[in-house]
Amino acid sequence: SVEGGVSASPLDDSPASESGQPTYLVIGRIAAPRGVKGELRVKIETEDPERFEFLRVVYLGTKFTRFQVGRARLHGGQALLQLVGLQDRNAAERWRGAYVHVHIKDALPLAKDEYYHYQIKGLVAVTVEGEMLGRVVEVLPTGANDVYLIDGEKGELLLPAIKDVIIKIDADAG
Repeated sequence: SVEGGVSASPLDDSPASESGQPTYLVIGRIAAPRGVKGELRVKIETEDPERFEFLRVVYLGTKFTRFQVGRARLHGGQALLQLVGLQDRNAAERWRGAYVHVHIKDALPLAKDEYYHYQIKGLVAVTVEGEMLGRVVEVLPTGANDVYLIDGEKGELLLPAIKDVIIKIDADAG
């Protein structure tokens, strides 16, 4: 989305690199096993669902357990993943509710004026007149556009991430 960012985002417990960027990004959450051969139904949490069809490796859960992707496809608004090593429904059931991550090096390249949520969190919101509103503490995906939750001296403020409201993002300047 223009100015808003993409919904792949780090979890708070995602390890960070020396630069402070997360090591893993969430792209989905396992809804349930599908069938008896260990296939997983995944609720998609990225703006580019087709990326699932090209995955080679994913990391599951809070310990970021690495799995090679045997097969991936889209079906009924969800992704279906067959991971090497998950041979049956019982093995797949253990991952119900777990987040599906990709390594940051496998993140999709962003277009101009697009940012990952982790790049927006922590930035300071300032009006065009120079008034400091506060710091972005959360990015809320709403479907139409993201909304930035700003925490400042006057309390919380919600700003829609649209061009008419967010004039410029300067991540380098904070």
